Amino acid sequence: MPQEAIYLTEEGTAKLQTELDHLRNVRRSEVAARIQRAKDLESTVNNAEYDDAKNEQAFIEGRILHLETTFKNATVVHTELHASKVEIGCTVIVSTPDGGTDTYTIVGSEEADAVHGRISYGSPVGKALLGRRIGDDVRVSTPAGVTKLKIKKIN
Repeated sequence: MPQEAIYLTEEGTAKLQTELDHLRNVRRSEVAARIQRAKDLESTVNNAEYDDAKNEQAFIEGRILHLETTFKNATVVHTELHASKVEIGCTVIVSTPDGGTDTYTIVGSEEADAVHGRISYGSPVGKALLGRRIGDDVRVSTPAGVTKLKIKKIN
């Protein structure tokens, strides 16, 4: 089964690299110390602190592996300062049917954070916006129904 393409913006790459460095250089040693303290206190059998620390260690190691694999397979996207069409890495301002505006930054799935307006290029809104230009009317099919957006600005 072919692996789905992974796209990262320069900003997202830096953020994930910071997370990876923190996990490797800080969290690994913190959890190792927790494991040692739990072992020193009592036997590892029926030791909730030890079990919790081992679970945390497994999570950290899994996240490190995931990030390393992501970096190995990712394509870093460099966007033009004045993009004429919506691409990964662009920030798009759209008008909404209620007369308001929304701002979205189109990113890869690793960087998506809808609360902060960072949407995946694979999301319904991301798919609908990709390749479009200022002034285009866009219809977006979402679980809540079809929404019409108009592209006002691309940064």
